[in-house]
Amino acid sequence: MSSPPFPARPGVFAGKVAIVTGSESGIGRETARLLCEAGAAVVLNGRQPERLEHTRQALAAAGHAVAACVADVTDYAACELLVETALAHFGRLDVLVTNASISQRAYFADMQPDVFRQVLDSNVYGSVYPLKAALPHLLASRGSVTFISSISALNGMPSGSAYCAGKAAVSNLAHTLRLELAETGLHFGVVHIGFTQNDPEKRVLDAAGQPVPIAYRPTRWQKSQAEVAAIIVRHIRKRRRRTVISLLGRIIVLVHSTLPRLGDWIVLRTLKKMRKFYE
Repeated sequence: MSSPPFPARPGVFAGKVAIVTGSESGIGRETARLLCEAGAAVVLNGRQPERLEHTRQALAAAGHAVAACVADVTDYAACELLVETALAHFGRLDVLVTNASISQRAYFADMQPDVFRQVLDSNVYGSVYPLKAALPHLLASRGSVTFISSISALNGMPSGSAYCAGKAAVSNLAHTLRLELAETGLHFGVVHIGFTQNDPEKRVLDAAGQPVPIAYRPTRWQKSQAEVAAIIVRHIRKRRRRTVISLLGRIIVLVHSTLPRLGDWIVLRTLKKMRKFYE
């Protein structure tokens, strides 16, 4: 492989170029940081220019090779621009992490149809469009694609219908693409994230599409963003097919596959406890 057109730092991803969508903040930002620390050049992405630039400057000040592209990943033309940014700055593309998405806190019966579609689009097309734009370059590098899903894709979660459906669709998409492109050497993986500590300003959509705080989650169930990012980066490095984060997530997989009614009972019981917290 020829020398990359950027200063390569030592590490397991030395000389590699990654795009991490939704990396202006949260888990995406920490994943981008760890990829940089492992030697990769990273293209950051988000929809808020000031926050995105703040993250870019912070990583650049630490000596990392970074670029940034403001892009809505549910817009295919914007995703083409995102990929072009990687090629223009770093000359290649090896890793794609589709992390950007919108979540919700609303019951299906109350949701406006356009809000359901907005949440679903962000999770499905927010993965499909960046991948479609990046695919030729990832095939050329025999690279890696990681879809960020959720443990809610493994078992339905009340007040999260569109989000759960979108994350489940992404998981199935990865399986399908793995079969279709089995002979290409391109890695497709899914990370099912559990409850994670969020930035204080984190918001999700209510039934009318208004931003509201996320639902209460017991602290003991949550991992830090850095912990989750470390698991994601290890997943990419080992080219795993599926990673389920947290003991809770693994319990959900076990119960859902062997005792689904018990799984539903546990979810509903937990929901009642969370409702009491708000009362």
